Amino acid sequence: MPSITGHSAIDELPTEDGRPLLEADRADTGRLGDRIFGGLATGSGIFVVVLVTLVGVFLVIQAVPSLLNNNANFLTSREWVASGTDPRFGIVDLLWATIITSLIAMFIAVPLGVAVALFITQYAPDWLSKPAAALVDLLAAVPSIVYGLWGLLVAGQYFEPIAKLIDTVLGWLPFFTYTGTPSAKSTLAFAGVILAIMILPIVTAISREVFAQVPTTHKEGALALGATKWEMIRTAVLPFGKPGIISAAMLGLGRALGETLAVTLLLSALNTSDKFSFSIFGGGETFASRIANDAGEFDSAQKTGAYIAAGLVLFILTFIVNAAARVVIDRRKAFSE
Repeated sequence: MPSITGHSAIDELPTEDGRPLLEADRADTGRLGDRIFGGLATGSGIFVVVLVTLVGVFLVIQAVPSLLNNNANFLTSREWVASGTDPRFGIVDLLWATIITSLIAMFIAVPLGVAVALFITQYAPDWLSKPAAALVDLLAAVPSIVYGLWGLLVAGQYFEPIAKLIDTVLGWLPFFTYTGTPSAKSTLAFAGVILAIMILPIVTAISREVFAQVPTTHKEGALALGATKWEMIRTAVLPFGKPGIISAAMLGLGRALGETLAVTLLLSALNTSDKFSFSIFGGGETFASRIANDAGEFDSAQKTGAYIAAGLVLFILTFIVNAAARVVIDRRKAFSE
């Protein structure tokens, strides 16, 4: 209740020393809380930056001695003999397999994830949208080993006819040639399909949240001007959500680049003496699967450093992808303003 002097009852509450609580006291308390929260937020940001920097420094320190002893070109060689008196190792096969499987996953997961997010937020009724969103999010809770075993033992057998069909239609291109060796379920293409399923909930969840935040006035304005449902989505929803879609795609790409267990179970390793093939229906190993397969053989500093050097390349690749995404998002924000 207001007092006679016009002050509220809370103004008359005593402090610890018995005097009335003044506006200055409340302001000081608020400023102290702001300073504490700001300090914690700043410290957390600095901690993350320092942690990532230390990881990079550790990888460089551990990798440099092995790289100096390497008798092959690290970036172009297909050999991988990391131990002995004549170490020769290169990453061209690993880099190719990592990039191709991730790009295949992105090619499938991003359009599908955006379409699912649009259905949930723009088309599905309330009684269906919430259960559908929960089911898609549930995919993220499935362990990667389950995806790997499911692909290896169940889904892989159904990919063989698809691989043969693609070879029949597009086999004249070296990129789509399928010889039947290795089995279709052990190829880069099928590993990319499994990765697409694994990153689908990431792309869908972020896109869904962005689409749900589109201002109602934008959508109603488009519809009031005579736009159809799809025209409203194309002119109001998708432009508003582009930065979010890019962020979702880059987060999914980061997951695909670093996925280990499922890819390790699926991919068939290549013999380095075989001729290099650009086909997505060939075998191979990614950075993560090579390190996981040979982790039990880190019995010397030279060998360990070689694998850490491969991990350093993956670290740099992931960093570049995220930095590029940040630049694209910032430019789109500046353009939209």
